[in-house]
Amino acid sequence: MNYRHAYHAGNFADVLKHTVLLALIEAMQAKPTPFCYIDTHAGSGSYPLDGFEAKKTGEHKDGITRLHPAEKVPPLLQRWRASILGGEGNEQGLKHYPGSPLQVARLLRPDDSAQLCELHTEEASKLRDLFRGNPQVHVHQRDGYEALKALLPPKEKRGLVLIDPPYEAQEAEYKVIDKALKEALLRWPTGVYAVWYPIKLRSQVQPFLRGLQRSDAKRVLRVELLVHPDDSPLRLNGSGMVILNAPWNLDDVLREPLRALASLLSQERPAEWKLDWLLQEGAEPAAPSPLPPSRLLRPGTPPPRRR
Repeated sequence: MNYRHAYHAGNFADVLKHTVLLALIEAMQAKPTPFCYIDTHAGSGSYPLDGFEAKKTGEHKDGITRLHPAEKVPPLLQRWRASILGGEGNEQGLKHYPGSPLQVARLLRPDDSAQLCELHTEEASKLRDLFRGNPQVHVHQRDGYEALKALLPPKEKRGLVLIDPPYEAQEAEYKVIDKALKEALLRWPTGVYAVWYPIKLRSQVQPFLRGLQRSDAKRVLRVELLVHPDDSPLRLNGSGMVILNAPWNLDDVLREPLRALASLLSQERPAEWKLDWLLQEGAEPAAPSPLPPSRLLRPGTPPPRRR
């Protein structure tokens, strides 16, 4: 595996992913009973924004760095931003970006737990060092998809699985994810499963989204943010998350934060966003749109032309 998230930490895709992740953790904590967080591709857990990798790409400048000074952001984004800026290493300004494992670990209640899987030796070693001495966090150096067979269902019986692979071979990765989700839902049909995915060419994403409409999940919510047209395979044009068995009101929780992110993270043109249910129990599944999201943030901006 050649992918290193340190080059991309804190970019616009991370901002979307971790905003959704916070909303999911808060939904889990709405009930007093403990929950388990499982991360199939955990990475190293923390990334220096003044390090070689981050400086080489500068991707965080169009992500978390834009949120740093922003005013009048929705409460969910305020809480998420405060958790980033108030973390260890950021006392003198934004210097480190915590990955998903560290962001979640900071939120765990005494009876909650985290199971972190990372196959890459160097990344797994950093992850162990980061959580050494923390009895709530368990690090596994193994394939995250295979680990689900052993980890599900967790002893807490409630929880969230985050699937966030590097997508080095994008179309092949979707097939692996689809198989893993089918097996996981059989083992633990009540679990919440959140899958992050990149958007380069829309045609690469559509078969995966259509397949989720035939899944055994009760509900599937799609969240997307697009900062470039989704018609080039040469760059990350946007990203999305699908949440299987999503909390009922998650769309309401995310709507205003997503609207704000699209405004704050726009680049050459207004960013576009989508928030809809691909599958709801007792309802006909909605067909995933083959076009980019149609809701533009800036009033008076015409919708994108059909190609």
